[in-house]
Amino acid sequence: MGLGEDGLQCLLPASLKAINDAQIVMGARRHLSLLNGLQCETIEWPVPFADGLPILIAKRGTPTVVLASGNPFWFGAGSVITGELDVDEWYAIPGPSVFALAAARLGWPLETTRCLGLHAAPITRLRPHLSPGQRLILTLRDGAAVAELADYLCAQSFGESAMTILESLAGPNEKIRQITADAFDLTEITHPVAVALTIAGSGAAIPVTTGKPDDIFENDGQITKHPIRALTLSTLGPRPSETLWDLGAGSGSIAIEWLMAHPSTQAWAVEINENRAALIRKNADALGQDRLNIVTGDARDHIQSLPRPDAIFIGGGLTNELLEDLWAICAPQTRIVANAVTLETEALLTQAHAQKGGTLMRVELSEPAPIGRFRAWKAAYPVVQWSVTR
Repeated sequence: MGLGEDGLQCLLPASLKAINDAQIVMGARRHLSLLNGLQCETIEWPVPFADGLPILIAKRGTPTVVLASGNPFWFGAGSVITGELDVDEWYAIPGPSVFALAAARLGWPLETTRCLGLHAAPITRLRPHLSPGQRLILTLRDGAAVAELADYLCAQSFGESAMTILESLAGPNEKIRQITADAFDLTEITHPVAVALTIAGSGAAIPVTTGKPDDIFENDGQITKHPIRALTLSTLGPRPSETLWDLGAGSGSIAIEWLMAHPSTQAWAVEINENRAALIRKNADALGQDRLNIVTGDARDHIQSLPRPDAIFIGGGLTNELLEDLWAICAPQTRIVANAVTLETEALLTQAHAQKGGTLMRVELSEPAPIGRFRAWKAAYPVVQWSVTR
C-alpha cells in the first residue's frame, strides 16, 4: 500500500481498516516509521528480502499486514509473497505505483514510456532500450546504483541522456533533481529511488527486427550471420511465453534474439565448448538477456532434463542420433529448425526431410569483393535449412 507524507491519514479506508484490524504489521523501516501510534506488534522486514518470507509464513493464521510501496504487483514484492500462500490467505490493496507517481511528476504518458524494475536486476537489462528519444522510468536499488547507471550510459555513448532522479516519491522526504549522465555528480541520494531517462547520444541503438548486427555479439567465428539469423528466427517464429532450445549455440546469437523477441520468452543454450559457453554468457549479459539459461556439454546428455521446448534450433553438433532423440521426446507441435553448411550435415537434413517431411531450403548469399581494379560477387558457403513441426 502506498504511504505518503501524512502517514496513516493518506491511506485508503480499506488499507487503514486492515492495519487497525491486524495483530501484526510487517514492513521496511521507512514504512513503519510513517505509521505512528500502532497498537499491534510490528516486525521490520529484513534484508535480503527473501529472509522475511519464513518470518511471514510463520505467522500463518494470525491477521498480518505487509506494507509495500505502491502497487506491489508491478516490479514489486506482491507476486513473491502471494506465491508462498494459498489464494484464500491473502488480499492486496494496491496504491499508486512508483511509475505512476513518476509519470505524474513529469507529465509523461505511461503508455509510451518503458518501465523497468532494476532494483534487483542488472543495469545491462537497459541495453535493448537505449535509443535516442526513448523515455524510460527505472526503479533502482540505491544511490550507488544511480551513479552506476550514469557510468553505464556514458560507456554506451549515451552520456547526453537526461536523468531525473526521483527520491522518496509521495513521502515526507520527496526530492526531484535533474542532470545529464555525463555531468553526474549528485550525492546523498536516498532510497527508495527511481530515475527517469530521456535517451540521447551517439551510441548504437539495437534494431528491433530479427537479424541484429553481427558486431553486437562477441564470437570466435562460430556465429549465424545476420541474414541467415533473420531467416532462422523468422522460421522459428518466437511467440510470447514460448521456450527455445538452442543446441550447438556457438555465440548464443539465436537464443539471445529469441529472448529479445518478447520479455516472457525463455531459452536454453547448449554448447559443448566451454570457452564458447562462457562467451554466450558474456553476450547474454551485455545485451540485457541475463535470463538465458546456459548448459555446457553434449546436447544428447542434457535434453532429457531440460524444460520441454516449443521450438528447437540446431546450429551445431547435428547428428542423426540427435535428430532421432529430439523426435522421440518432443511434444506434438514442437517446431524444429536446423541449418547445415557441410555436405555431411546437408545429407542428414535431406534424409530427415524425406522421412519426416517439413520444408527444405537452400540459401546462397553473395557480397561484392575486389578483383584487381574491379569488383565481383563473392559467394559465401550456401546454407541448407530444414524446418518441420513435430
